[in-house]
Amino acid sequence: MKFSKMLKGAILALFLVSCSKSEMKTEIPESDSKVRIMTLDPGHFHAGLIHKSMYPVVDSTIHIFAPEGPELKDHLNRIASYNQRAENPTAWNLEVYTGADYLEKMIAQKPGNVMMVAGKNDQKIDYILAAVENGIHVYADKPLVINPEGFQKLKKAFQIAEEKELLLYDIMTERFEITTLLQRELSMISDVFGELEDGTPENPAITKESVHHFFKYVSGVPLIRPDWFFDVEKEGDGIVDVTTHLVDLIQWEAFPEVILDTTDVQMLSARRWATTMTLEEFQNVTGKTEFPDFLQKSLKGDVLEVFSNGEMNYTLKGKHAKVSVIWNFQAPEGSADTHYSLMRGTKANLIIRQGKEENYRPALYVKLIGADPSTLEKAVKETLQKKYPGIDLQLMPSGEYQVLVPDSYHNGHEAHFAQVTERFLEYYQNGNMPAWEVPNMITKYYTTILARAFALK
Repeated sequence: MKFSKMLKGAILALFLVSCSKSEMKTEIPESDSKVRIMTLDPGHFHAGLIHKSMYPVVDSTIHIFAPEGPELKDHLNRIASYNQRAENPTAWNLEVYTGADYLEKMIAQKPGNVMMVAGKNDQKIDYILAAVENGIHVYADKPLVINPEGFQKLKKAFQIAEEKELLLYDIMTERFEITTLLQRELSMISDVFGELEDGTPENPAITKESVHHFFKYVSGVPLIRPDWFFDVEKEGDGIVDVTTHLVDLIQWEAFPEVILDTTDVQMLSARRWATTMTLEEFQNVTGKTEFPDFLQKSLKGDVLEVFSNGEMNYTLKGKHAKVSVIWNFQAPEGSADTHYSLMRGTKANLIIRQGKEENYRPALYVKLIGADPSTLEKAVKETLQKKYPGIDLQLMPSGEYQVLVPDSYHNGHEAHFAQVTERFLEYYQNGNMPAWEVPNMITKYYTTILARAFALK
């Protein structure tokens, strides 16, 4: 993707407009080259998390276009809490438009150059299309699409973005989790890892599993979810939602910086199942006193069925992969969300666990098969420690080696939003993205949508 010429041209156009025919200024006002964010219909709390930090290249004014309601109020309160916190407060200025024509108003006024969107996943792709058709870069929460119709629109959106030299990028926070980063690093050291096994459906080469909870705390307060979050026609089945992260990580780790294509994917099997929720539980997580009319279709008796769980088994370039996502209502006392990841190499297995023994914080283990321990120690010293000072190894009673990670690297899910935003801003300033990003996004969503089709058979 190339939009550097467009970016320079846009800056030049602003430069010329600001000058008379008889005079030319030698400097472009700093504000003209800044990223100006327009937040559209912020229905998900992720829309606020990117503003937990400030960025030198981002204008401090956020232009928000949204319908009135509790979701907008929650978004504004979240940003206000960042502005008002005692330690390192932000300084965001908010310009808010509310009305049923919020999308049309954003397009007509266009006070910014980047649209940020996080909310109803069934509408998201239409917002994205409208943005790129009108020359606006897009920075969007996952998933970009949840059904086949949306996938066709997404391909069109990427085509338009390429023609107009625009960025269209989804927020993949999990690439910045430290144990995942280290797992990827070690998998690229052939003396330690060897080659990724081909695997089988019963014993995949790469596995990603995660367990989540509807009721949780965000920024220290109980998370109130909108009622539509539990409608899979709006939020998406679990097999097309959180799995987006896991499929992305499989591509990113198994084939780093390789351009992938939909023909590289062969779906073998997929299934989905429901998490049940009582009215009392629904009230606790939404604040609503009853099930809304649009969820009546999901009631079985007086219990809500939410098809938030999914599993898929597929091959990517011949390598067997398994993805599984489970949603429970609330974690047992003292526990939390968990993640499990396994990469099987010819010389070592790389395993991430996040269970009770790890105090529910991800930990990376190396199980040597053919590699010598001294080779692993050398790789940690000469490669990992240079990039991540303080990383070390510890031999465990099981015979595995744990990669010891200083606390400072465990910055948490919320902090990853600033990190991925900084990556987007880097792409914006460079005027392009790596060649593999767009085709791999298309392949990722092809995989999740194909899995949904298999699960619905």
